Amino acid sequence: MYKLNRILVLALLVISFHGITSAVPVQLKALQIKQADSQIHLDGVLDEEAWKTADIAADFHQRFPADSSIAITRTEVKLTYDEEFFYIGAVCIDHVEGDYVVSSLRRDFESSGNDALNIIIDPFSDLTNGFLFGISPYGVQRESLIINGGGGRRDENTSWDNKWYSKVTQHEGYWIAEIAIPFKTLRFKEGIDTWRINFVRMDYKQNEYSNWNWIPRNYNSTSLAYTGELMWDKPLNDTKKNISLIPYATSGVSKDYEEGTEPSLIYGIGGDAKVGIGSALNLDLTVNPDFSQVEVDQQVTNLDRFEIYYPEKRQFFLENSDLFGDFGTQSIRPFFSRRIGIAEDTATGNNVENPIYFGARLSGRIDKDWRIGAMTMQTADDQDFGLPSINYGVAAVQRRVFARSNIAAIFVNKQPVPFLSPEADSVQLNSWNRVAGLEYNLASLDNRWNGKIFYHHSFSPDNPASPFAHGADLRYNDEHWDLRWSHNLVGDGYNAEVGYVRRTGFKRISPEIGYDFYPASKIINRHGPSIEYEVLWDQNNIKLDEAIGFRYLFRFTGQSFSYISLNREYVRLTDDFDPSRSDGPELPEGSEYTTFNSRFYFRTDIRKPVSLSGMGSAGEYYNGNLFRVAGNLNYRFRPYGVVSINYSYSMVRLPDPYHDADHVLIGPKLDITFTKNLYFATLVQYNSQINNVNVNARFQWRYKPASDIYIVYTDNYYADVFNSKNRALVFKITYWFNV
Repeated sequence: MYKLNRILVLALLVISFHGITSAVPVQLKALQIKQADSQIHLDGVLDEEAWKTADIAADFHQRFPADSSIAITRTEVKLTYDEEFFYIGAVCIDHVEGDYVVSSLRRDFESSGNDALNIIIDPFSDLTNGFLFGISPYGVQRESLIINGGGGRRDENTSWDNKWYSKVTQHEGYWIAEIAIPFKTLRFKEGIDTWRINFVRMDYKQNEYSNWNWIPRNYNSTSLAYTGELMWDKPLNDTKKNISLIPYATSGVSKDYEEGTEPSLIYGIGGDAKVGIGSALNLDLTVNPDFSQVEVDQQVTNLDRFEIYYPEKRQFFLENSDLFGDFGTQSIRPFFSRRIGIAEDTATGNNVENPIYFGARLSGRIDKDWRIGAMTMQTADDQDFGLPSINYGVAAVQRRVFARSNIAAIFVNKQPVPFLSPEADSVQLNSWNRVAGLEYNLASLDNRWNGKIFYHHSFSPDNPASPFAHGADLRYNDEHWDLRWSHNLVGDGYNAEVGYVRRTGFKRISPEIGYDFYPASKIINRHGPSIEYEVLWDQNNIKLDEAIGFRYLFRFTGQSFSYISLNREYVRLTDDFDPSRSDGPELPEGSEYTTFNSRFYFRTDIRKPVSLSGMGSAGEYYNGNLFRVAGNLNYRFRPYGVVSINYSYSMVRLPDPYHDADHVLIGPKLDITFTKNLYFATLVQYNSQINNVNVNARFQWRYKPASDIYIVYTDNYYADVFNSKNRALVFKITYWFNV
């Protein structure tokens, strides 16, 4: 393993240099932008003189169904600016009769399955981080942060929210979008006169995706490696005072039926502040934060031996979140912000909410090459659960090297605070934990090569042996080939208490290979096989897990796709485990199982009012058998909402004396958008595995830009007898104003 590490480090360095010197040249378009000499009225007409004289971005390149021709659907985009705003004017031609393809009028709609124009902006031209602003033909807005170059499916943070303005007008055969983005919303360096930019047209009526600057069809439309140049007529100045305050107030009532207590009042005030330090750094502050309006997690049936990962959705933690949260891999994170405000009850081991007193976070860029981040959060003590007051601190720095690669370092500190924990004992006050990490992230200029290599080291009072985690990942991806190698080495003593680590004490390697064919077919857009292999050993080289899978995927021209896979899996249990996950008898530690199973997945055309996705698997499971079906059924009543239902059924059959189990999860959801600013959503989740029915209903009125009123109702019942566990009704109001 150590020899392998040295080989991979050398390979990453060679590829970094090779990616600069021999990368496929990226075709760069260029667009000039001139300052407007008169006021722009945001009316969706584009009749001001500045629009008449602006350069035009046209001749978009098709990316789907192919990437070798000019787009069928014509799109024209113009740009201008003044002292406060960056303006985008777009004319989107529509050749196909009928209604536009949209899911609803809800803000932050999904990019997939919705007609839209997206604007991709990279103010630092670092080809690594950027912004996305999108608009639908109905004037519905979406925005997101682009991270890690935007080349992967997970490289877009859609939970980010900010203030900007737009107006859309519909006409016979085309629609016009006029957009004004405050420079305060963007982060850029004073004196820079060139940005990177791209425009993405999603035209599901025509069944076509297109980009202004060409992007190969095997990469995402958000890929910053393939952005064009935006050349300003003069260097930009620093924005003026940039301070935003977002206070909130909450009121409500809750009742815990399990405890048998009287109804209790809920009330609170607090807020956030955003302070721009120059034009590229941002200081976020929060006092007594409240997250009652955050969308609930979609539950899953858990047959795994390890903790399930749920993404962060709280707004305070999102901007520049990759700077803190992307260290390591998906299953080895030294920092995971959802650990803050959620702690473990020392008596029961269950997760409980831990109120946050205040927090501060500084993040952003010093220049084109340097990014920095620092965060501190202070939580309250709660001796009912054995929790002292804890300070969470994180510091991170990132330095760009070569074309798009970087070297990054992180330090995470979890420290009890004695003077805020008067009743805590010495054991609680000595329960500190720290992690330091260093990594190199590879990204070639043409996006074909990506990878990373990292080393993390944890520190804790008991000073265990092997408190480290190491890993490396290398991927090559072009139009046909997708090749990947990854390995990990995690010590028994590695302990990242503020991170997400599925397991410790193992060595792992995992190669993958895939190939795509692009036939000249009116039915199939692409298809191809892939093979994945993974094996894990413990520190004594005893094999723990092994899996090999063969998959064949079809993507059809009509926006549907499917795959089938055949899999062989081996497991050696490191602890006693009940595979039925129903509190039944456990299989003994050290027992071994080799199983075979098959899986199938499909998704129908998402352009249609009714769409369906589903998966099924069947085969051997430990010492028994497992049959699973799951999926989602959607009905869109355009453009006002979606009715959907998630479903999952897992049938576990085991020999005596072990338990059989039938786990059912059903989640109907109603999402209504009365207008672009008035929403109602309700989600019911029946989960037989945890004997719970959860009801979450949320009314939202965006009465001003980035300012909302929420009414949230939650209720939990026992699934078997439908007796109430607890319920709450909360009213919350927020207001965003600039100082």
